[in-house]
Amino acid sequence: MGTSVIISTATDGDAEQILKLQYLCYQPEAELYDDYGIEPLTQTLDSLRAELASGCVVVARLGEEVVGSVRGTVDADGTAKIAKLIVHPRLQRHGLGGRLLAAVEQRLAAERSAKRYRLFTGHRSEGDLRLYRSHGYAPVGTEQLTHRLSLVTLEKEPTAAP
Repeated sequence: MGTSVIISTATDGDAEQILKLQYLCYQPEAELYDDYGIEPLTQTLDSLRAELASGCVVVARLGEEVVGSVRGTVDADGTAKIAKLIVHPRLQRHGLGGRLLAAVEQRLAAERSAKRYRLFTGHRSEGDLRLYRSHGYAPVGTEQLTHRLSLVTLEKEPTAAP
């Protein structure tokens, strides 16, 4: 390719690219659960811009193109909620998802004093579950949302600095 993927903080100017990438990346999830009304496919640009303004949003860039993204917030008790980890299909399975996850965890700990990390994924999303487990997340609960979808909650504690 000739250009390295750079991970950085997202800006408002990235919003449209993130939303288009999100729509692309969540199509297989919608198909897997036979539900095209999932929030990542119905989110508005204004809603995404609000997340950019209030949360911690990290992007991966290949040149000028946003090829990955992840978001996080930290609540009053120090629990970081990580969401919408996406990587362009042509770059999946090359470690970029793990790099994005590590980057958002680091920023949530350093900038927002995260004491633990929590994320959710669908029970049939084996690739996601594998990724999260390989990065130290353990399942702590499952909630059935519909007859087709159960959400698995995974958590981990931040690792101590050496």
